[in-house]
Amino acid sequence: MPRIALFPGSFDPVTVGHVDIVKRSAPLFEKIVIGVGINSTKQTMFSLEQRIKWLQETFADLPKVEVHSYEGLTVDFCKKCNAQYILRGLRTSTDFQFEKAIAQMNQLLQNEIETVFILSSPQYSPVSSTIVRDIIRHGGDVKQFLPSTVIPKL
Repeated sequence: MPRIALFPGSFDPVTVGHVDIVKRSAPLFEKIVIGVGINSTKQTMFSLEQRIKWLQETFADLPKVEVHSYEGLTVDFCKKCNAQYILRGLRTSTDFQFEKAIAQMNQLLQNEIETVFILSSPQYSPVSSTIVRDIIRHGGDVKQFLPSTVIPKL
């Protein structure tokens, strides 16, 4: 059975940190599905269509990466796309505490799905979509935080 990982998130917008996690994880899996979660209670800055397009363009050179949107429980989407792993990046100890709780709940819901944590590269630890959105809102320069596929579209 091929090793398939789901990398879930809102990717609002996709950052260089996301790119780093996917590229460093690619050798571990036969396929990585980037799942753009739809959360009706969350206000996004960029449309679902735009985020999917950015991700597809960003990972166009990696044929093992697919991009899909999903709604509902992440473990249910894992089953739908045959993913046995959930891929998560960790930047800080706060991320770890939050992600650990989610991973343990996912394990209780679907014990055959394992969460794999990849530590962010040090230069990307401070980069988060939330902070990047705030910089964008205030007219700051975000070029160093975004992949080149996203920058011209802002």
